[in-house]
Amino acid sequence: MTDHAHAPDPTPAPLPRPRVKMKPKSNARALRHGFPWVYANELVTDRRTRNLAPGSLAVLEDEAGRALGLVAMNTASKIIARMLDRDPDAQIDHAWFVARLSQAQALRAQLYDAPAYRLVHAEADGLPGVIIDRFGDTCVVQPNAAWAEVHLELLTNALAEVTGCQVILKNASGRTRALDGLDDQSAVLKGSAPTAPVPVVMNGATYMADLTGGQKTGLFYDQRDNQAFAARLVAPGARVLDVFSHVGGFGLAMLAAGAGHATCVDGSAPALELAQAGADASGFADRFAARQGDAFDVLTALGEEGAQFDVVICDPPAFAPSKQALEAGLRAYERVAKLAAPLVRPGGYLGLCSCSHAADLTRFRNASARGIGKGGRRAQLLHTGSAGADHPQLPQLAESGYLKSVFFRLD
Repeated sequence: MTDHAHAPDPTPAPLPRPRVKMKPKSNARALRHGFPWVYANELVTDRRTRNLAPGSLAVLEDEAGRALGLVAMNTASKIIARMLDRDPDAQIDHAWFVARLSQAQALRAQLYDAPAYRLVHAEADGLPGVIIDRFGDTCVVQPNAAWAEVHLELLTNALAEVTGCQVILKNASGRTRALDGLDDQSAVLKGSAPTAPVPVVMNGATYMADLTGGQKTGLFYDQRDNQAFAARLVAPGARVLDVFSHVGGFGLAMLAAGAGHATCVDGSAPALELAQAGADASGFADRFAARQGDAFDVLTALGEEGAQFDVVICDPPAFAPSKQALEAGLRAYERVAKLAAPLVRPGGYLGLCSCSHAADLTRFRNASARGIGKGGRRAQLLHTGSAGADHPQLPQLAESGYLKSVFFRLD
C-alpha cells in the first residue's frame, strides 16, 4: 500500500537564480541610490556570466556579496544589466507587469482627459528599455531591451488587461534595439493593425498618426507642452514657420491658436502628407502650406527670398545622439539658429529644440544663442521647456531628460 502522505511533490522547486557580482571599486552606491544600469566594465564577467542568454534574470550583488536587486542581463550590450526590481526574489510574472502598468496608467489618467499619451517611459516607469505610446484603444510598444523581448507575451497580456486596448502593435524600428542585439521586425501583437492613420486631438488641432509606417510609434507626444507654449506666442493672423515639422506638430498647434498661415517644412513627403491631412481634418486647409526639402536648404532659400515670419520653430532630429557626435551636433544646432534667426520679423519669436541627450541644456542653449548672434540678431530668452509629464524623468538617469526647447524673442 502506497503512503500518499509521503508521495513526492510533482512540481520541482524553481532553480536558484544565477548571481552576478560588481567589480571592486565599481559604483554599487549609485545602484543603491536608484541608478538603473550596470555597464559591462563594472561587472565580473566569468564564463558562467558570459553564457547567460540575453534577457536572463539574475541577482546582482555588490563586491561583498550583498544583493542589490534583480537585474536583466545582456552580455552583448554595453549596458550589461538593467535593474528590474530592488527585491532580488521578485517574480517577473503577469501580476508584476500589471502592477507596473497600472501605476503608469493611473498617472496618465490623472494628467490627460483623453487616452492619447506616452503610457510607459522606460526606466522612469520601472520598465527599463520599454516605450509604450497609447492612441485611444491602440497601444504601440517598443521593446528596446532584450529582457522585454523575452517577456513580450506577458507584457502584452498585462497591457491589454490594464488598458482594455483591443489592438497592440510592436514597433521594432530605431537604433536602440540594435544596440541590444535585437532585430527590426515589427509585428501585430493583438487585434488587427489600423489600415488608415489614427486621428489624435492635441492643443486644439487634429494630428494624423501612422502607427504602422510612420516614424517611431507614429506621433511625438513629447512636444505637446512646448507646442502649447508656441501657440501662446501667436497673435491673430500671424505667419508661422515649422521646420523639421514631421506631421505638423508646431504648425497645426499655432493654426489652432489663430495663426493666419503656417508653412511646414520636412524632408519626408509621407510626413507632410499626414500634416496636410491633419490640417484638412482640423479645418485649417486654406491656411496651411507644405514645403518638402532638406531643412538647411529650405532655410537658406527662404533667407534669400527675404521671407519673414512672426514665429519660427525648428525641431530637428537628434544631431548629437552620442558623446562622439556632440561637437558636430552642437555645430549643426548653431547653424539651424543662424539660418532661422533672420527669418523672424523684429519682435517675433524663435523656438529651437533638441532631442539629443548627449547635448545638455546649457550646451544646447549656448549653441542656439551663438547661432542667433551669428545670424545678426539680438535675443531675449523667454522660456525653456522639456518633455511633457507623460515622459517622466528618472532623476538618477540623465538620458531620461533628453528633450530641450528654448524660446527667444528677437529684436
